[in-house]
Amino acid sequence: MKNGKLHKILHTQWFTLLVVIIVISVVTGMVNPRFFRLANIINIFEQISTLGVVASGAAIMIISGNFDISVGSIIGLSASVMAMMIKAGVPIWVVVPCGILIAIVCDAFVGFTSIVFHAPSFITSLASSSIFKGIALALTSATLQTIFGKFSFLGSARVFGVVPLMFILGIIVYLVVYFILKLTRFGRRVYAIGSNPQAAYLSGINVKGSKMLFFIINGTLVGIAATMLLSRIGAAGASTGAGIEMQAIGAVVIGGTPISGGKGGILGTFLGVLLMGLISNSLNMLQASPYLQELATGALIILAVAVSALSNRNGKASM
Repeated sequence: MKNGKLHKILHTQWFTLLVVIIVISVVTGMVNPRFFRLANIINIFEQISTLGVVASGAAIMIISGNFDISVGSIIGLSASVMAMMIKAGVPIWVVVPCGILIAIVCDAFVGFTSIVFHAPSFITSLASSSIFKGIALALTSATLQTIFGKFSFLGSARVFGVVPLMFILGIIVYLVVYFILKLTRFGRRVYAIGSNPQAAYLSGINVKGSKMLFFIINGTLVGIAATMLLSRIGAAGASTGAGIEMQAIGAVVIGGTPISGGKGGILGTFLGVLLMGLISNSLNMLQASPYLQELATGALIILAVAVSALSNRNGKASM
């Protein structure tokens, strides 16, 4: 029994990711010893915090068979509105809930249009992305909204003077999503709908209502990510979150969640996010061209899709 469990773990994608992370860390550290300095490790944790929160929401979406590629535009809109409110003197305790609410409304709109028009969420989120970005551009007059350190606490705070508060928040999000997916009836619905929405409907699951909840949860996490990003960089514009949706989807897929849905977990997503942050940091440490980061990320996603496809094919062949 124990050997069977060990064999299963050794052949999981998250274990492979863990090995790759260790190998890259060792090689980079051998070439540039500064990689193992505490300041650099803390920097990696800080860099991946916002992406981790977005990827946690993306994991729920992809496992349930949905996609949201409007995330970057939602972050741009939410962060821009929050920055404008802060500049106008609105208290932070009012600004943050408003920013998160904007993200929830935007994501709910994407989910609603997908359900009402019976359209793939990929299409409705693609169209909505232009709408949200257009609104942000109109509100900001296409200018960067700088808040000059008026909301830097979240982005600069350190727990025990060492660990970034943003990283702690990211870990809390991972744990909450893990609890939802693995230990709740709602989590079982995520997997059931992602595996076979028709079968889920016939078993009594409210597929449309559940799908709306998926988007609302994702919107909440996107709003939190927008808040973290604004606090960290101290400015926002319509393009603030540009590209983060693809990085998040990439991290989820790299972590072992198939794009077809129905499978996956948050541990693999965390390792996928960590690997992407590690590659970026390692390339900087090795003084490699920054353009290689895009190449490496794309290659990783293709490799992860290939591994997932081969695993599914082998699984079907063994049945």
